[in-house]
Amino acid sequence: MILYFINLMRKRNLFCVYLILLSTSINAQTNTFKVMAWNILHGANDIKNGKENVVKIIKEIDPDVVLMVETYGSGPFIANSLGYNFHLITSEETALDDPSINLSIYSKHPLGMRIDTKYPFYLGGIEILINGKKIRFFSNWFHYLPWNDEPEKMGKSVEELLEWEKSEHKYNMIQKVLPYLKKYGAETDSIPMIFGGDMNTLSHKDWGNKTKKLHNNLVVPWNSTKILENLGLIDSYRKENPNPITHPGITWDNKKRNDSHRIDYIFYKGKSIKSTNSKSYMSFLNEPLFINGKEIIYPSDHGFVVTTFKFR
Repeated sequence: MILYFINLMRKRNLFCVYLILLSTSINAQTNTFKVMAWNILHGANDIKNGKENVVKIIKEIDPDVVLMVETYGSGPFIANSLGYNFHLITSEETALDDPSINLSIYSKHPLGMRIDTKYPFYLGGIEILINGKKIRFFSNWFHYLPWNDEPEKMGKSVEELLEWEKSEHKYNMIQKVLPYLKKYGAETDSIPMIFGGDMNTLSHKDWGNKTKKLHNNLVVPWNSTKILENLGLIDSYRKENPNPITHPGITWDNKKRNDSHRIDYIFYKGKSIKSTNSKSYMSFLNEPLFINGKEIIYPSDHGFVVTTFKFR
């Protein structure tokens, strides 16, 4: 009888240890979440089975949230195929498969309040509850102009390059949405924000002293990303991969010319979250992307960024 009780207590203790380990594992899993930012190009309609391949790629990444650019009517198919909640960044009465709508957000987690702007074609968002914690997510697109494949070869000084950067649509777009970024950025002590998408811009983090030999000895504090840094937003990819030589993070490339750049981003700000890992993925349109040992024909001309976050 005594041996019976000893063995019973041992089993109970082992069971308690198992429950503790299981609880720790669950807590570790729920304490992190993954965000993906991707311009899928014309709703992924430029190649055969493009939307299906978008779904396949997202399934392999398995993000909690996707910040999408160039949705253009494909959102409901992608969301339904994935089983994600879907927010189209446009007026509430707009059909979810409207082929003219650019930005959207997908989430495994419950959606909260909409974050509407006057400029939904290039900025909008929604609150998402992850494990009961509210985060504001913003999907973004900025115009590519002014653009040059190799700005270092334009014969301009740093000051002239910065003035050139302000000369067309991109700078004006940023100025229009800046009040929204300032407003929500000022509230991140209580509600963190994550801002991601296709900014169509070079980064000052990639044009510093480490890379000046690649850029005709120029160190350029590009306005478009510097503005976000001045607001306290953190470039998650460059935070987790601080060396732009070993980890350039290319999301835009062209086989016919020297035009390789990092122009897609995930920024964040907030006391309650921090990035722990960030990767970029790139392939050419209609060519294979190899991911998790699988080959998927790539439906876009942009690479994408994936950042893992942790609640503090």
